[in-house]
Order: sequence, then structure tokens, then C-alpha cells
Amino acid sequence: MPISQILRDAREHMRSAGFGGWLLYDYHNANPIFWDTVGHVPNVTRPCWLWVPTEGEAQLLVSYVDQGRFAHLGLPSTTFVSRDEMVAGLKALLPANGTVAMEYSPSSELPRISRVDAGTLELVRSLGVEVVSSADIVQYATQRWDDGQLASHVAAAKKLAAIVKRAFRHIRETLTHGITEYEIAEFIRSLYKAEGLETPDGPIVAANQHSSDPHFDPTVGESVVISEGDWVLIDLWARLHGSDTMYADITWTGYVGKTVPQRQQSVFDTVIGARDMGLAEIVDASAAGRELQGWQVDRVARNFVSRAGHGEQFSHRLGHSLGREVHSNAVNLDDWETHDTRLLIPGLAVTIEPGIYLPEFGVRSEIDVFIGEDGPRVTTEVQTEVFLI
Repeated sequence: MPISQILRDAREHMRSAGFGGWLLYDYHNANPIFWDTVGHVPNVTRPCWLWVPTEGEAQLLVSYVDQGRFAHLGLPSTTFVSRDEMVAGLKALLPANGTVAMEYSPSSELPRISRVDAGTLELVRSLGVEVVSSADIVQYATQRWDDGQLASHVAAAKKLAAIVKRAFRHIRETLTHGITEYEIAEFIRSLYKAEGLETPDGPIVAANQHSSDPHFDPTVGESVVISEGDWVLIDLWARLHGSDTMYADITWTGYVGKTVPQRQQSVFDTVIGARDMGLAEIVDASAAGRELQGWQVDRVARNFVSRAGHGEQFSHRLGHSLGREVHSNAVNLDDWETHDTRLLIPGLAVTIEPGIYLPEFGVRSEIDVFIGEDGPRVTTEVQTEVFLI
């Protein structure tokens, strides 16, 4: 997304929120949101600041040794040599007694936003301004998808659905050879390459007890052979090759056999029931024109799981933001790990992925949902029955 559009959207949001401006700061890549905003700038070695006033032109404050690296942005800039010059330049930029948004979250309630260190916050506050969280600005200005980004996500989601089914079938085809979780993960990675998909990690291929670890990572040294009668969970995420494509992220479960055991079936039914309850809350709120915060969706699904007697085994948030990263910087569906009060607004995408984790096996079902101007849209294939391998 061009920086000019990000700045326009940021100002639009700040006017409605009554902020004086948005102050972005980075040093040694501590704040990736800075670089999401300005784009990739290589080999920046000193502190750098971007001031985006609600009214007026954005300005950079950068070290003399780094100034040339930002020239392509076409923004006015002030340079500093010493720390005293940096502080003086910062004071000149900021409004007197104004409210400034930064990548800060009170009590670090939203860790994805809490990027600015305490000392820097002390410095900015010492200049006479009030610092508030930029969480809502960040998601409005940098995390909403355009039509091309949505199309890239949908294409990736379609490929992942085909790949997870091929992986389950591959387990059946190679069962007599003693196929392992790691070997199935390698098979999936080979399909990523063939289908033009990329991801820095994953997938999760987890059988039986391993499926009770939400982030199990099969390795050569920690991987079991998949056998008849096993429960298998596969979680896979990827995006099309490119710098501005969006991730898809799904989780399916399967059983190696002809009939799913009653206990696994019961837990599976509870999980997909909670998933569908969370989705219904988003759909109903959109139809009624009701604002919806991330924590509220989590609470609806979590209450469903608790009523089924598995509340203590649902040990993570309901879902997360999707974007250029599989865990992105917009609202999460979370009233467990955090209390996410950000709104689900048009242009954002989230996962819905409740899970129940027992000592013998775990169940998770994950779909992706895009919030469009005309309402929410499920963008991934929805698993409704255990896949019989």
C-alpha cells in the first residue's frame, strides 16, 4: 500500500478520534509497524521518527547518516547529529499539550501493538504531550485489504484446501510404509513450492497426543509414525509469492479408519459448534449494524465450549488477525490471552479457530473470515465432518 494512502487513512481516523497526530518511532527494527508504514528501507542504523499530524504534512526526523535512505519517500525531513538535536527536533514537531498516538498499549494489553520501549515513552511525555495507543489507527490505516489483496488471499485459501485433502490422502496411500508426521509436513511443503505458495514456517502435522499441542512442530527427531486408528490434525498457512499478498490459514482434522470414535466425534462436534457460533455473532452484528469488538466474539464461542464441559481445555484465543503476516496487526478475537477491544471493521480478515485439547488428542477447526463493506464472508472451505483417511 502506498505511504500516501496510509497517511490519508491515518488522518481520516485521527480526525474522528480527536488525536493531535501519530508518532512512529523505530530503532534497530524494534517497531515493525514503522516499516509497514514507510516500506522497506535498508541499513538504517540510528533512531528514526515519522510524525503524522492530523492536519498538515507528515515529516521525518532522522539521523544525518541515514537521511539519504529516506529520500525516495518524498517527505520533508529534519536531520540530527547529536541526541540533543534529536530531542530538540522532536519537540519542534509535536503539538504543545496535545494527544499523540504511538505503538503503545496500556499494561501491554495488546502485545502486537506494544512496540515502543518505556524510556522512549518517558522521553515523548517529557515534551508535554499525552501518549495514547495507536492500535485503532494501525488497523484502519495499514491493515485493511484492497480487492487485489483479497483476491490473493482467496487464491491461497483455495490452494490450501486442496493441499490439506491431498495430505490426508497421502497418509492413506503411504500408511503401510510407516509414514511419519515430519514426512507429511515435508510433503505439504513440496506442494507449497509446486503451487507458488510461501511461508517461513509450518505446517503442523500432529497425531494423537501431539495434536494436544496447539503449535506442535514435527521434526525428524520428534515425529511419530501415523498408523491405523490415529487422530491427525493438520494446520497449514501460506500466501502466494509476492510482497503484497495476504495469508490464508486453515486447520482440519482426520481419523485413520472407517468410523470416528465417539469421544473424538463428540469433541469435534463441540469445536465446530463453537466455530459456527463465533461466525454467527459476526454475521448477526453486521446485519444489525452493531459494532463488534474482538473480545465479544471470543466470549460467545468460549461460553459455548464451557457449557459443553470443555472450558478448561480451550486454552488459546478464538482467532487472530490475518494479513501480510499470518498473525497480523489488526484485531484478534480474544478475551482470553488479552481483552481486545478493537472493532471488526470492513477491510479486515480474521481466523476463527476454537480448540479443545485433551491429554490423548486435540481438536481444532479453523476458517478465515473477511469483513467486507457488505458484510462478512467466509473465504476458506469449511470442514463439517471429520476427514476419514
